[in-house]
Amino acid sequence: MTSPVMTDEPPVADRSPRPRHGRPRSGSRERRRRKTLITLALFLLPALILYGLLVLAPVLMAMYFSLFKWNGLGGMPTDFVGLQNFTDLLGDDIFLGDLRRGAILIILSLVIQLPLSLGLALLLNQRIRGRAVYRLLFFAPYVLSEVITGVLFTMILAPDSGLLNWLLRSVGLESLERAWLADPDTVLMALFFVITWKFFGFHTILYLAGRQGIPRELGEAASIDGASPWQQFRYITLPLLGPTIRISAFLSVIGTIQLFDLVWILTRGGPVHASETLAVTMFDFGFQRYQIGYASAISVAMFFISLIFALLYLRFVMRRDTEGALTTMGGRK
Repeated sequence: MTSPVMTDEPPVADRSPRPRHGRPRSGSRERRRRKTLITLALFLLPALILYGLLVLAPVLMAMYFSLFKWNGLGGMPTDFVGLQNFTDLLGDDIFLGDLRRGAILIILSLVIQLPLSLGLALLLNQRIRGRAVYRLLFFAPYVLSEVITGVLFTMILAPDSGLLNWLLRSVGLESLERAWLADPDTVLMALFFVITWKFFGFHTILYLAGRQGIPRELGEAASIDGASPWQQFRYITLPLLGPTIRISAFLSVIGTIQLFDLVWILTRGGPVHASETLAVTMFDFGFQRYQIGYASAISVAMFFISLIFALLYLRFVMRRDTEGALTTMGGRK
């Protein structure tokens, strides 16, 4: 049995690198955090500047001008009247009529325009020949500008030479001829018809995209269980289209509150204010009558009406949708 050889040399130290299990120093973490914040600020700064100049600054200026009686000329306003412009609004028959007409258009949009768009979306989702062409044709009006649409329907709805009255005469319905845009009894309905023609394609595409996001297996399983097409629509399609329908209704209401282009081209709010909207009244007082202070008060009223509606809608109608989105982003089931 041999014994180990003993030497006088000291043992060689192990110089291989060892993993460092210590936590990073707080100074390095702070530097990385500072660099991240600086990077975020540099990317966000241009957008924030544009948002401040194009959105916040005009809103604040309108609020400031609404406190004055001012014609927009001769430098900054000096005739301070406080809330007098807003007090006058509450007693202005034109402004109150704008609110009533806006409510009528909103109700008609929710009751007629959106269900029509939903029905067309469900139809275009079926396997029918040429459905791509139909989708293009239905979406085409939305691509046209409001000015082109207004000029087009001004010619179609003209009293004597208009296409609509000519068609009525051609089929022997002369009794139905109207001065559609010059009669206070028909102008609002004519305006709603033009609005529907212009925007129903947009809502149809929204609903079609939402419908195509519903798994086909759900309908097949319901069909195997004996559900009729109406029951499949009532208990599967419609609930799953709920978020899309709520977004569509929100956009429709906000768009109606801000409606201007089509009304101005078609009727300029006439006859006798029968088709006037809040935006048309604001433009009339601001750029036709040079009552900038009063027009600014109308714009502030429009802003707060839209803001209050949006906050209430998000709080009570779209609450489940926003909570679901936040939960998904957070990675929770």
